[in-house]
Amino acid sequence: MLPRPSQAPIVTAGRPAGEVAQALWQRLLAEPWPLPLQALPAGTALVGGAVRDGLLGCLEPQPDLDFVVDGDAITLTRQLARDHGGTVVILDVDHNIARLVLGGWNLDLARRGGPSLEADLLRRDYSVNAIALPLPAGGGAASALVDPSGGLGHLQQRQLVALSEANLLADPLRLLRGIRLASSLGFALETSSAAWIQSHGAQLTTVAGERVLAELAKLAAAQQGERGLAQALAWNLLQGWGADASANLAGLSLERARQRGLLEGEIEWALPLARICALLPPEALAGLRSSNRLQQRCRALRHWQQQVAQVGCWANLPESSCLALQRQLEADFPALILLLAEPTPQLLERWRNPADPLFHPRSPLDGRSLQQQLAIPAGPELGQLLEHLSLERSFGRLPPGPEGEGAALAAAESWWRQRQGRRRD
Repeated sequence: MLPRPSQAPIVTAGRPAGEVAQALWQRLLAEPWPLPLQALPAGTALVGGAVRDGLLGCLEPQPDLDFVVDGDAITLTRQLARDHGGTVVILDVDHNIARLVLGGWNLDLARRGGPSLEADLLRRDYSVNAIALPLPAGGGAASALVDPSGGLGHLQQRQLVALSEANLLADPLRLLRGIRLASSLGFALETSSAAWIQSHGAQLTTVAGERVLAELAKLAAAQQGERGLAQALAWNLLQGWGADASANLAGLSLERARQRGLLEGEIEWALPLARICALLPPEALAGLRSSNRLQQRCRALRHWQQQVAQVGCWANLPESSCLALQRQLEADFPALILLLAEPTPQLLERWRNPADPLFHPRSPLDGRSLQQQLAIPAGPELGQLLEHLSLERSFGRLPPGPEGEGAALAAAESWWRQRQGRRRD
């Protein structure tokens, strides 16, 4: 959610091709790569997002590096790991793609598809991703960029253009990726490309759920991700996965998160979480093969969003509900703030205070102490007593700190005697 890194764009009208390639290499190598260029065989070319973002001036630190090689990419990746260290991950045996994880970098190597680099590039999804930078041979001058589909011009025009309808359908995840790229880069989708995405949106259900969810997570983390998610919903890409057609994504903008008082570090994780939660019910997340943890978080956020809406505002919740809410959402409370209808900045201030007894609830005494000092047996009643003490502490009826232990013990003893008395009656 932080702004994309900003440097001057390299791709500008009228700039000589050789100069563009040289400037791109200088930018790419400003942060030393985890292995020398000489380790990669002749004919290797850098492709994909690193080339695109380097040209645009928004290259991330330690960008993912995607290489096309002439020979067996999996064998080469294993050899590089033996020579330079790192871990090999086989990504796709059929298409001969492997990843080398080395020093915090991801280097993906793929065997060239087709008889030439140009043919390989023309099999890709969008023209801005179909630009290659051949590695310099023997330390010589940078080779010119290879751009068979006009991607450089589309970068200048800030337009996202699909190479063909067939290319999109070869991997229907590319339909959703187009919306994500347009949203994250601030590009306009070319008319035919947009029409193809809309026409074939239902094909997204043929893609593995994990891949769809990973793409949605990237889109949710984009600065204007709420617009992209809303567009994917409007173009019927997500209904087959059980997305909530009534999701109020317009209210989950970066500007609104700042207006609600979230700090930048909180926005970084809370806004994507709130967007995913608004869009995808827990059942949809299960279908997308999300982690159980993400399903639990979204289920709790949706439940408490509904509970607060039913009573009108936070202040109308019963004490026991407030305590239960904080227990379930202690780590994710800023995401709930984004989902509520009314702004509540004062609640965020309390949540940021680790000593606040309600927003970070705990019992002033643990079960072992109660068993030892009051001879209370283990069982459901001990749990009920701990809940009672937590509630009393959360709403200020027990003093904070070590000095409150005596008062807590007295309150526990009184509660226990009343319970025993009712039992005798």
